[in-house]
Amino acid sequence: MSLLAGKTALVTGGTRGIGRAIVDHFVAEGALVFFTYAGSADKAAEIEVLHGGQARSFQADAASFDRAHEVVEAIVEAAGALHIVVNNAGITRDNLLLRMTEAQWDEVLAANLKSVFNYTKAATKVMMRQRAGAFVNISSVVGLGGNAGQANYAASKAGIIGFTKSVARELGSRNIRANVVAPGFIATEMTAALPEAELQKWLQDVPLGRAGTGADVAQACAFLASDRASYITGQVLLVDGGMG
Repeated sequence: MSLLAGKTALVTGGTRGIGRAIVDHFVAEGALVFFTYAGSADKAAEIEVLHGGQARSFQADAASFDRAHEVVEAIVEAAGALHIVVNNAGITRDNLLLRMTEAQWDEVLAANLKSVFNYTKAATKVMMRQRAGAFVNISSVVGLGGNAGQANYAASKAGIIGFTKSVARELGSRNIRANVVAPGFIATEMTAALPEAELQKWLQDVPLGRAGTGADVAQACAFLASDRASYITGQVLLVDGGMG
């Protein structure tokens, strides 16, 4: 039996990189997957066609509180339930602190951290009525160890960890779990654009000697979202090849 058979899932930021890998893997594991995207309408349409109705999209600004509630309401109306939320949407606006603008700080905190609040808040009432649910929130090794030039990104990803641990304590009595997956150096469209010298510098810090893949992260998310992880909540799972 597939790991997520009979489950309905929402993945934010589902058209690229890790988010796309999560959507693909969740469908392969039997879930009905709804996903959001900010501007990649063509990619969203391609994913829907590829998965033949098992993946459906919503255009949404992840930082919009009202839109998050609209998306969740539409999912419940269409599917009758919402069992899993993967908060993956995120951006970077890297800069050294001395040069970082207020806008760069605000944009990253809104897209990366406020979005997690938005969709968790919107889905919580649904999951409480069901007396079951799982949140999987995507952080980063940068949220644990920091990184020069990424103070805004690190703050947002560290905030996700604290938020998730708090949610796990609040909602555990309702059989709702919340966990974090913290990827390390993952090969995506974004990392593919890095200079070779910078890529090699990153890889030197990875004991396994390679970049991770979106599938590596997606499989960890599927496990934490599944009933096989029914006694796991409030935890941070590093998918980093040993960097941590």
